[in-house]
Amino acid sequence: MHHSIVINLGDQLEVITNGKYKSVEHRVVAQTDGTRMSIASFYNPGSDAVIYPAPTLIEENNEIYPKFVFEDYMNLYARLKFQAKEPRFEAFKESNVNLGPIATV
Repeated sequence: MHHSIVINLGDQLEVITNGKYKSVEHRVVAQTDGTRMSIASFYNPGSDAVIYPAPTLIEENNEIYPKFVFEDYMNLYARLKFQAKEPRFEAFKESNVNLGPIATV
């Protein structure tokens, strides 16, 4: 992808969009000709943020992803870092997340 900007979405945006946009596994394909410049930027919510599908993107009780607290997800991510993302989402399906005063449904 010559002269391109690539934006990788994280797992949180996959959840918020209820799967409309997918997070990707980060992969690098080195080019044999020329140089490459990469700039990594990470934007994360606060550790107490509750992440869940946006209500306007859920069709007829088809909520694919569970609600979870961002810090809990990051702790699980650190333990399962190089594994598939699906087990991370599955781990939170059984948890009960109480929405705090700054989160609304």
